Amino acid sequence: MDFALPAELTAYLAELDAFIDAEIKPLEQADDNIRFFDHRREWARTDFDAGGLPAHDWEELLREAQRRADAAGHWRFSAPKKYGGKDGSNLWMALIREHFAAKGLGLHNDLQNEHSIVGNFPFVAMFEEFGTEQQKQEFILGGFDRIRITAFGLTEPDHGSDATHMETRAVRETRDGVAGWRIDGEKMWITGMHVATHCALFVRTSGEDGDAKGITCLLVPTETPGLKIEEYLWTFNMPTDHPRLSFTNVWVPETAMLGEEGRGLALAQSFVHQNRIRQAASSLGAAVFCIEESVKYARKRKPFGKALSENQGIQFPLVELATQAEMLRWMIYKTAWDMDRLPHKAIEREISDKVSMCNYWANRLCCEAADRAMQVHGGIGYSRHTPFEHIYRHHRRYRITEGSEEIQMRKVGAYLFGYLGPRRGTFE
Repeated sequence: MDFALPAELTAYLAELDAFIDAEIKPLEQADDNIRFFDHRREWARTDFDAGGLPAHDWEELLREAQRRADAAGHWRFSAPKKYGGKDGSNLWMALIREHFAAKGLGLHNDLQNEHSIVGNFPFVAMFEEFGTEQQKQEFILGGFDRIRITAFGLTEPDHGSDATHMETRAVRETRDGVAGWRIDGEKMWITGMHVATHCALFVRTSGEDGDAKGITCLLVPTETPGLKIEEYLWTFNMPTDHPRLSFTNVWVPETAMLGEEGRGLALAQSFVHQNRIRQAASSLGAAVFCIEESVKYARKRKPFGKALSENQGIQFPLVELATQAEMLRWMIYKTAWDMDRLPHKAIEREISDKVSMCNYWANRLCCEAADRAMQVHGGIGYSRHTPFEHIYRHHRRYRITEGSEEIQMRKVGAYLFGYLGPRRGTFE
């Protein structure tokens, strides 16, 4: 067993840091772009007159940072080499995400809308694993060229965690001699629809409510007649790009199907595993940032003539958080390493519980660390002149999205007691 980080990885982290200093930090400081990261951040980022959508100049700044990172060979790091990436592993991505988040807020990595100079592309793996060759060319390469942007359409107004009970239906229908599907139903929290060209829409095409089989993924162009954005929902963490959609007599051809008919749930699981482990690493990094900033402040702040850090009432909560962060770090690394060793489709069968452990605990830890940082910093910690409220609001949503922590704990329980996973049937 060797727990040392590969020399190539530490060298790459140093290369990324140098790129941030040379290209991203100057861009962040230019033209008052710092308004997106200082106490004005929420107001600068949000177009309140457009229903709370992200402001155009904010999103353009993110795209410029990504363009520079792509030109330098960093943005597509996790993608296969044949698509211009570097075959970046889950372990390396976890290390990079933790490293970036531990730096605090900045243009290098702002997870409010999943932005990073080293991109996260779960759709690439999804299309690579399940797509036709034509779909790979159109949606993977088109995605990197920004002519194809795909939203993920799973959740519904009445069905979130109980995704297999979805009410959106698709039935076979031929129009103008072309075989296809007619879709009717509703979806909710479908992030990014204001810029998406397509929605990867999960619909029931057969089976009964609760069946894992019978769910199909259809790639629906966002300009399709009958697809309507009903409203954008304002959230705890603004700006918002999370709408409620309706589908009324929407039709797509047979070629819009991604993967096998009735086996769309496997696509959804493919999507969430990559997101969950990288999200866990980001939450860990953000927690470490909150802990370290609290330590620095407690050492220099001197109420009653002595350092705040001398008080065990300050020390002990941070000690507990630091201990949890250290233990969690190695579980995330080990789980990401295991993901790299397994075939993509085997992850769900063998270590999905470990991915869930990492995710729900890291997200909870980050919220606790941000809350503790506010408390240690006192009044200034509660203000928008420190980043802790922003970190809390963002990472608080992670305890619900990508599978609520209760659903992920249920997954862990199913593996632990042998209802799913490698121990299935052990206790019978």
